[in-house]
Amino acid sequence: MSRIFNARRLDVAAFSQAKAQLSGHDPVQNYERLSNELHGPAPGVLIDWQAEGGQRRAVDGGTYVALHLNAGADLPLTCQLCMGEIIEPVTVDRHFLFLADEDAAASLDESSEEDDVLALSSEFDLQALIEDEMLMALPLVPRHEQCPEAPTLASDDADFEAALKDKAKPFASLASLKGSLKSK
Repeated sequence: MSRIFNARRLDVAAFSQAKAQLSGHDPVQNYERLSNELHGPAPGVLIDWQAEGGQRRAVDGGTYVALHLNAGADLPLTCQLCMGEIIEPVTVDRHFLFLADEDAAASLDESSEEDDVLALSSEFDLQALIEDEMLMALPLVPRHEQCPEAPTLASDDADFEAALKDKAKPFASLASLKGSLKSK
């Protein structure tokens, strides 16, 4: 009999032992923090993901409960040059090892460059991990190679210029004070 696994409350050890697989095509709106990073509402955007349980050898030579995660989506982000929309393909392909407790996980994580190491849980939120990994995979500065509209790089605002002319100039009064002190 095959076991049914829930991505919101995943028993990682049982998932790994069964060498089970989960996959989904979730609307990006299901991931609130990721949705907040988008250019605007994206009702048709789906995050495709697959997770596979198993065992994996670590840098210390031990074999541990493991999870392999693949996720991806074409996300509408904001170009940091023209402030218009840019569609960026964002992908995740990561291996995770699970150890019995936080201290053991932290110790192995320090020496492991290839895998992320987490504490084992019987109610692990796989969808939260997917969101975290997608957020970390976002480009730091999304921008077009060639913006569809040339970005405005200067201020040509008449009100701004008028406000500068009317603004008091404190150093000008200091200069006049300094001049009057020299004449005495």
